[in-house]
Amino acid sequence: MMSQNVANSSTDEESLKEIFDQAMKLFDKIENGNEATNSDPVQISIKSAIKKFEKATNLVSLSGMFSKNESLEELPTETLQYLLLPALLGTLSLKLCNQPRKDVINVADIYFKDFLQRCKDYGVTDVEVPQTTNNEVSNRSQTEQAKIASMVMTREAKIKRYKEVKELKEKLGTLSKAMSSPNADDDTKRQYFTTLLLNYVNQALDEISSIEQERPILEYMAKHAGEAKPSHRERAPPLKPVIITRDAVQKAVFGAGYPSLPTLTVEEFYDKRVRDGVFPSSGTNIPHATIQTADADADDAEEIRKENLVDDDDEEELERKRNMDEYKDDHRRGWGNRYNRS
Repeated sequence: MMSQNVANSSTDEESLKEIFDQAMKLFDKIENGNEATNSDPVQISIKSAIKKFEKATNLVSLSGMFSKNESLEELPTETLQYLLLPALLGTLSLKLCNQPRKDVINVADIYFKDFLQRCKDYGVTDVEVPQTTNNEVSNRSQTEQAKIASMVMTREAKIKRYKEVKELKEKLGTLSKAMSSPNADDDTKRQYFTTLLLNYVNQALDEISSIEQERPILEYMAKHAGEAKPSHRERAPPLKPVIITRDAVQKAVFGAGYPSLPTLTVEEFYDKRVRDGVFPSSGTNIPHATIQTADADADDAEEIRKENLVDDDDEEELERKRNMDEYKDDHRRGWGNRYNRS
């Protein structure tokens, strides 16, 4: 049935491939570029790629290309790449710098979970897709023994997944070279797309975990921000996810509060986001002895830029710095860690 639908809309299919290929070129340029993510040229490229991927998503939905009644083996090889759309949109959404961060991570969270569920439906993976829960209630109800068991299981799962990711990347590198040949057969293409899907499954799990670590920081900042001050910057329209769907019911937005398995402390996670250019720097009073990076020069340049904002009395930058200083004062390193006794 799906093949007939695609055949009957050959014009749309050609247009879809063209749009998807253009978007992928932009995506690869963004991922492999050396320019700062928050620079204007990169942000323009990100928005352009998002629009193209959203258009491709709409075309996929209109064609009825995917159905829960099908298995992966039933899908034509050339359509497998379109299963990547939610993961690609989620990855790009996290790079947006002109939107409220809470909206950004919520939209990305929807994309990644939609991608994981779709991959699970087609048998690409058997991972458990995180479901909505109340984290605060769930954490309080855990006994100490359960927490320790969870930590051990998480560590074992991380080691196992690390090995799997390494093997996947090696396999993907080999298949990428084979794909560059004009004589690549259908079996090679199918293996390549399937391996690519599995690679993005691992990336999606990592991003969902990072999102859940970022939520309490954003909630704290919002709680201690006080009265909103008038912004001199033009507000961008709110973000809305565009997922592969055939009816309006499937477009329901998932709620927040999915379970997470944090691998970094709040301070370490915040410092990581500072290095990525997502969060503002909180000054130089935070110890960084446990964090080593080879990108110190890039971080110094970013720090200079942010210090210039403070020197220019940028109200938003000053407010963010005050909020994070208060947060670090109230949440000292090691608090909440029963094994870090002093």
